[in-house]
Amino acid sequence: MLIENSDIGGDKMNYNESSEDYLESILMLREQLGKVRSIDIVYKLGYSKPSISIAMKKLREKGLINMDAEGYITLTDEGAKIARHTYTRHKVLTNFFESIGVGHNNAEADACKIEHDISDETFKRLKEHMHRLQELDISPKAAAFGNTPDTD
Repeated sequence: MLIENSDIGGDKMNYNESSEDYLESILMLREQLGKVRSIDIVYKLGYSKPSISIAMKKLREKGLINMDAEGYITLTDEGAKIARHTYTRHKVLTNFFESIGVGHNNAEADACKIEHDISDETFKRLKEHMHRLQELDISPKAAAFGNTPDTD
């Protein structure tokens, strides 16, 4: 995936979807647990220990994570930027899907698929649209069906 976004320094960076997912998972786990080890990622993503070990090695080699002597994983500045970028997209898309009536599990799963592929322009416009609806106190679901309060 080619990430182009001013939120991550405006530079074009080439990271694949799985790298983004790992970094996002590390960020989410850090928020939940405070500290993150490879085994936490194994449980969260459901992958094998060897697969996670290989992935963490690749992320270290790319300079996206650090791992201390006790096995705790931290994001580097660059890794954190990518993780926040992906996680923000995930949260916004999940909230949008839930606001139009999609169940939580499906909203999460669909957001996970789309967060990597949606263009910066489309994502920006979606966020702006949702913000306008919030300001008017209109749910996206109501707006889609013309159920909006009179503004006259």
